[in-house]
Amino acid sequence: MKKFIIIIIGSLFLGCGEEFLERSSLTSIAENNFWQSEADARLGLNAIYSQLQGDGLYGGNLNGVIGFPHFDVISDNAYNQWEWEGGAQFMEGTLDPTAGLFGGRWNGIYSGISKANIAIDEISEMDESLIDAETKNNYIGQAMFLRALFYFNLALYYEEVPLITSYQTLEEAYVPKNSYQEINDQIIEDLLFAIDHLPEQHDSGLYGYATKGAALALLSRVQLYNKVYEGPNGVLELTQELLGLGYSLHPNYGQLFSIEGEYSPEIVFSVRFLRGADSDNGETFSATYLGTPKVDSRPMPNLVNDFYCTDGLPIDESPRYDPNNPGLNRDPRANATIYFPGDLFLVNPDKVYNGNGATGFGHRKYIRQGPDEEGNPPGGQGSQDFYLIRYAEVLLTRAEALVETGNLTGARELINQIRERVSMPTVEDVEGTSLTQDEMRDVVRHERRVELALEGLRFMDLKRWGEIEEGINRASADPVGPYDPVYLGVRSETFPIPQSELDVNENLIQNPAWE
Repeated sequence: MKKFIIIIIGSLFLGCGEEFLERSSLTSIAENNFWQSEADARLGLNAIYSQLQGDGLYGGNLNGVIGFPHFDVISDNAYNQWEWEGGAQFMEGTLDPTAGLFGGRWNGIYSGISKANIAIDEISEMDESLIDAETKNNYIGQAMFLRALFYFNLALYYEEVPLITSYQTLEEAYVPKNSYQEINDQIIEDLLFAIDHLPEQHDSGLYGYATKGAALALLSRVQLYNKVYEGPNGVLELTQELLGLGYSLHPNYGQLFSIEGEYSPEIVFSVRFLRGADSDNGETFSATYLGTPKVDSRPMPNLVNDFYCTDGLPIDESPRYDPNNPGLNRDPRANATIYFPGDLFLVNPDKVYNGNGATGFGHRKYIRQGPDEEGNPPGGQGSQDFYLIRYAEVLLTRAEALVETGNLTGARELINQIRERVSMPTVEDVEGTSLTQDEMRDVVRHERRVELALEGLRFMDLKRWGEIEEGINRASADPVGPYDPVYLGVRSETFPIPQSELDVNENLIQNPAWE
């Protein structure tokens, strides 16, 4: 059974209410009656981790809130068939700044930032008689890692937002936006501190806390987004250090996305969940309906068709492809990610997917086929960890940076590692040995899509590559009933500041595209 170490202590740090700016209760707790021991510091740290478990962040929901695990629905990878949840409506351009898709996430992230700021400030002030210097820096480093993660999500989706790095009284709280560059600079500063002070691993009983590898991997993701490939703190330097920290690819790709894979050496950082006799910190991103696979994340045909056959060829070139049995002879990652018509999708009792639903395919990755090890049924809360960063992404990140800096051989070797894990042919055997930079770039981008499909990273990739419009056009061209995605420029590439925040803070200015 999973040992769960992230403690929910919402009563210790009260939530931020309707607006993140309402933080007076946080201030009084921080100043008056806490932070008196190492145990207090550890509880304060756990409160930040607990924020990641929220429905709007990484906990997900089967009905009503789409968390980051299902954010492929704002891309060409998946369709949010329950359009009222917001993902599909964002793609169709029909949402406004009052939508819960924007406001709930904003509030959840800033609540986490508030808790991180308090922990950083208060732990920094703790006397050495209360906590030794190494432990202090470890805890501060973890809080900074989490603050950087929160701010990177804001920078990616909202771009220009208030940068708050200490807890505030209500009178101090009405602040304007900061630029993307200012936010990015703070993210990098926080992660560099974390890299310097976090251990390579924690004691076995503390599995799930951020490590040096997690900080390196998150910074490499940030720098890939920023296109900083070389030099100090560039992608190549960061990932080179990661290669020597003992991570490796899990031998069974399908098993990885189950409770059995949670302690794999492939997991660099995960958001931990447990719903059982001793804990009620469950998640619903791994839940499914009992009559059909998960409705609010339906794989799109253009994604399904992008998985090659086992000979390494696209379906329109491979003699192994059978349109009457599209799951046969496909890249094993296809069958670990997608339910094809005729697949068993529930056990006890057996339930076969009949291809119903808007796209004709079902979301399989992470989804429970039956009760989990804690006895949680497939249709409710479960105990599956969400892998926020895994080693396969690190290899793909490095491969992309190698392509962009002209090292095509190095990139090819990394892609071959990824393919070898699922027994797919090498680049040399299929694409050849004399690829141009553009051709190798296409190989890396394709491999990233099929390896990381339905893990919530597709929007970030398309935005980084300048391909949001192309992705929306692919989604629009798919035969998915009345679904009509449309590209609206910046409105399709960024979220608005929630209207509730503009209403209470006259210093905030809306993104011009959303005015």
